[in-house]
Amino acid sequence: MMVSEVLKLRHKYLSAFFAVSTLFLSLTIFYRMNLIAELKARNLVHDVMPGTDEQLSKEMTSGYIGFDPTGDSLHIGNLLQVTLLRRLQLAGHKPYALVGGATGMIGDPSGKSAERNLLDMDTIAKNCEAQKKQLEKFLDFDPSKPNCAELVNNYDWLRDFTFLDFIRDIGKHITVGYMLSKDSVQKRLETGLSFTEFTYQLIQGYDFYYLNQHKNVKLQMGGADQWGNIVTGTELIRRKGGSDAFALTSPLITKADGTKFGKTETGTIWLDANKTSPYQFYQYWLKLSDVDAEKSALSFSFKSVEEILALIATHQQGPHLRQLQKAVAEEITLMVHGAEELLFAQKASEILFGQAPIEALKSLNEKQLLEVMDGVPQVSYPKESLHNEGMDLLTFLAETKIFPSKGEARKMVQNGGLSVNKEKVTAIDFKIQETQLLNGSYLLIQKGKSNYTLARFA
Repeated sequence: MMVSEVLKLRHKYLSAFFAVSTLFLSLTIFYRMNLIAELKARNLVHDVMPGTDEQLSKEMTSGYIGFDPTGDSLHIGNLLQVTLLRRLQLAGHKPYALVGGATGMIGDPSGKSAERNLLDMDTIAKNCEAQKKQLEKFLDFDPSKPNCAELVNNYDWLRDFTFLDFIRDIGKHITVGYMLSKDSVQKRLETGLSFTEFTYQLIQGYDFYYLNQHKNVKLQMGGADQWGNIVTGTELIRRKGGSDAFALTSPLITKADGTKFGKTETGTIWLDANKTSPYQFYQYWLKLSDVDAEKSALSFSFKSVEEILALIATHQQGPHLRQLQKAVAEEITLMVHGAEELLFAQKASEILFGQAPIEALKSLNEKQLLEVMDGVPQVSYPKESLHNEGMDLLTFLAETKIFPSKGEARKMVQNGGLSVNKEKVTAIDFKIQETQLLNGSYLLIQKGKSNYTLARFA
């Protein structure tokens, strides 16, 4: 091959390479330019500092969100912030998750009506470690990637910072008038705000300044109630001559009835499977109202906005099928708990609320059975009553107060509304046998469609 031909061929391949590279770069820039637009389309922007969109479209930007380590698990209320970090990383930027080992010792007054109890160092360290493990499920920490996620703990840079050094180097840059103007402070002045909590915004502001100086972090995100704390950080960076700094907050999510998102009658919905079982977690999303399911799909799902809007439209044509709730429950349970636990949650739901055969109920081990029945009324009865010919069902139902009387129980059987272990009882003289017990100890009584009682024979 002639040298000229080699050069032409080389030029051809280089041109193709640069064309592909340019296309890739253009697509990356386009996606970055549209991150804020996508967040807005999902109703995830409450406040955003001018210039944030331009910064994100210009270059890979490091951004962070802080998490309060007052508990040993994150909960649904934190999930939106976790997914914001994930969206930031998927857009090609570098996310930092800050666990507040130091600020957790003080307590953030934002959104609080009273002073919080202070935690000891051992408890905070344990909580930080537990939250780390949960965050690692959502973010890519592979150090070989330029935008790998990083976990940082503000105790690492605040533990040796003396009070005198802090008020000299940091406190002099932010005036008391500026701090008093924040909503989080104003709302607490009437009920009482300690100096400890009053200084929280300065410490959080210093976190942003430290990360800006040492990690080139230019963006802090958080809930709408964090805006005052975040802009204190941007102001501190500006006054101390740091690099550019930006802020973005998301709306605080509430349910359509005005109650707090992630709260139920039985308490908080946690991300830790030991605190909220995967089945209960799945059921929470499955039971959302249509309005809350639409809001959750946009806020938490990683399907495209177009896919979600199409799913909402399909759901609206047959809302009784609850396709939207099922899609949200499936995606978020998979994200938080994994495929195996999702399958179990779906199986358990089918057992209780679907047409699953008794074999499916019998396949549950004791731990799974009790997990599924958590929250279902339970009664106890002596196992020796089942010896010999078994126990008369109507007598059992009346004595355990599952029914007020044998007469009421008889009517339910006659009307075809009573099931034992998911099998309909048709005989008035039905006897409970020891061989019928699930895991050798339990019997599931069902009145009507979904009124359950779990009986334990011991």
